[in-house]
Amino acid sequence: MTAYDRPDATTEPDESAERRASATPDEPSERDEPAEPDGRARRIAAARSAKRLLTRSPMTVSLAERVTALAEGVADVTDPDRVSDLYGDGVVADLEDEVARLLGKEDAVFFPTGTMAQQIALRCWAGRTGNATVALHPRSHPEVHEAGALSVVSGLRTVHPTDEPRCPTADEVRDFDEPFGTLMLELPLREAGFVLPSWQELTDVVAAARERDAVVHLDGARLWECTPHFGRPLPKIAALADSVYVSFYKSLEGIAGAALAGPRTLTDEARAWRHRYGGLMFQQSPTAVSALLGLKHVLPRLPEYVAHARVVADALREGFATSRVPWSRVHPDPPHTHQFQVWLPYGPDVLNEAALTQAEETGTQLFWRWFPEGPPGLSVTEVTVTGPGLAWTPDDVRAAVAEFVRRLP
Repeated sequence: MTAYDRPDATTEPDESAERRASATPDEPSERDEPAEPDGRARRIAAARSAKRLLTRSPMTVSLAERVTALAEGVADVTDPDRVSDLYGDGVVADLEDEVARLLGKEDAVFFPTGTMAQQIALRCWAGRTGNATVALHPRSHPEVHEAGALSVVSGLRTVHPTDEPRCPTADEVRDFDEPFGTLMLELPLREAGFVLPSWQELTDVVAAARERDAVVHLDGARLWECTPHFGRPLPKIAALADSVYVSFYKSLEGIAGAALAGPRTLTDEARAWRHRYGGLMFQQSPTAVSALLGLKHVLPRLPEYVAHARVVADALREGFATSRVPWSRVHPDPPHTHQFQVWLPYGPDVLNEAALTQAEETGTQLFWRWFPEGPPGLSVTEVTVTGPGLAWTPDDVRAAVAEFVRRLP
């Protein structure tokens, strides 16, 4: 059992809706703190005291909870009496083997962050293809959340086959007007609403990249929860790409960390670059154990979370449709994973106050954080459904919507 599995608590949108902070490190970030210095503390206090949540933010997990969960769970995934890892051996090597097995790849290499893993993967492919241009979406993680690191640190150049809020199509890749060495696909595309292409669209876009002699890299930070949408197992999805990055904390509730999976020739080179980037750490056993616990206990539950997210999304749509709110949107509808967006025609300050007072006064936290999006007066939030959210019935969701709307002006 992880620190997130208590019935009165859950994970808030993994790295929650602290999302538009371009030039910020890996989420969650609290970009509102300078303008709202007590906002984060109040949200955390409200979430920690709430009795009903759809998901629990990692920011609300106490140090004692985290350490206790690791100590209690370690025997589930490894021998607790073995010595700790040293520069990536031991339990870290076990984690690499497990990721390679789950994804059906020849090898995998552990990284302290996904930012480092992807920069190195794309750098390695640039050297192998002889083309330092990477085609990716302008809303992808490297473009929004990494302070321009692909060009500043790794000397790569990025181009965008599309700026539509979806993955590129085969025609957009095939007809793009300049060469690129690597096509990077973020699955799901988080900033566009955790959206995924259809399986046919995905296989077509990969084939289009191959026609151009480009390699394909998957930003699979949240790939773990994509299997219900695609109707294929993880190895079948990963087999489309030359390399895949996966995260251990976004959906699997780990402490941190990531892995890059692919051919051994690539991972061997990536290990050399990991050392150069400062990512070969002395010991990482707690992080590796938390990742293994996520793979064992959380990964099997993700399809259930995805299925129930669709129930929650339906009830949210119905609840807002019968309320006095003039307009609302659930996106995508139905959700492609266990995460999706809700849009409302109010400013974020109004919506955040309503969400906070609802949690404080009723013990029910429906939404975590709202952000401005699009024209003035339009805001968006991210909804994540995990373990505690499974207890919510459609009536529960509709009742919570009514309580939320009652607090709007």
